[in-house]
Amino acid sequence: MVTRLNPYLTFNGEARQAMEFYQEVFGGTLDLNSYGAFGQADAPNADKIMHGMLQTPSGFTLMGADNPPGMESAQGSPFSVSLSGDDEAELRGYWEKLSEGGSVAVPLEKQMWGDVFGMCTDRFGVPWMVDISGSEG
Repeated sequence: MVTRLNPYLTFNGEARQAMEFYQEVFGGTLDLNSYGAFGQADAPNADKIMHGMLQTPSGFTLMGADNPPGMESAQGSPFSVSLSGDDEAELRGYWEKLSEGGSVAVPLEKQMWGDVFGMCTDRFGVPWMVDISGSEG
């Protein structure tokens, strides 16, 4: 039996675009299920995402959906999605794609503790932290 901890992101109508963007960033297999596919074909939100799941070649899973009707998403929630490891090329590639069109709070550079670290918010308002351990950069 395997138990996993997976980030689950909530969007205000942009889940399809965001999850497709994350697939471009990380690669992998993306499954998107709309509200319409689950019996709400005539609802105003029929084309919105009820559940999306991206499974990447690196072995992580990212899930996301649009808010159900009547619920609002609170921007600025106290969370960040963290990517860390020692594959500098892979992590720098993710950083470049995630930060493009977003904002950088901490540039991806060598920090006092020795790792290369950066913080950005992508164009969908999701905050990311990237830490490259043991990097010479």
